[in-house]
Amino acid sequence: MRGTLIAIEGTDGSGKGTQIALLAQRLRDEGRQVATHAFPQYGKKSAGMVEEYLNGAYGSADEIDPYAASLFFSLDRFDASGRIRGELDSGAIVLLDRYLDSNVGHQGGKIRNNDERQRYVDWLYDLEFRILKNPHPDLTIVIHVPPAIGQDLIKKKAQRAYIEGGKTHDMHEADLSHLEHAEEAFLWLVKTSPKTHVLIESYTDHLLTPEEVHAKVWAALSNIL
Repeated sequence: MRGTLIAIEGTDGSGKGTQIALLAQRLRDEGRQVATHAFPQYGKKSAGMVEEYLNGAYGSADEIDPYAASLFFSLDRFDASGRIRGELDSGAIVLLDRYLDSNVGHQGGKIRNNDERQRYVDWLYDLEFRILKNPHPDLTIVIHVPPAIGQDLIKKKAQRAYIEGGKTHDMHEADLSHLEHAEEAFLWLVKTSPKTHVLIESYTDHLLTPEEVHAKVWAALSNIL
């Protein structure tokens, strides 16, 4: 029996990694078989061009064509696709900390016209699912926090090895305008794909606790788990 593939996406600083950890622990406590992956796969050869891109080696985010930048990330996911398929074949629930819809947010956000953005999404999905044969998520959860708040939360993270020069933010995270465009693209994606995407708000008039967000995530997954 095939397992279940769940992707956790969202605006930067929204706590995706924390939600993956809480969800994985709860599922394991219930006796479920669980596997987790985080993208990009920093430190691996497959993520080399991603790391260069995020450190500005090829220019600013807006200078790099969204189709070109997407290739860096798509090939990194292809590197992990065989392992993910094997886990799904064994019946595991596979949790992904970011997946292809991060491209829709960060690269699709560079495309301001919705018709052109939809053409980009169609191209990306064809590349990922038909050409590269990367596994298709059963559900994608998008966690939303306002970009300015998320940018501040990122400062609290431990130093990440892939970021060069002692900086606290990579190229995407440091650019508030880029994050705002990515936010708009994520919200657009959920609105246009409601059968496969669920939006979780992690900020109302205050920042919700990880446990409060987890309760929302768990409720969203109840139908497929």
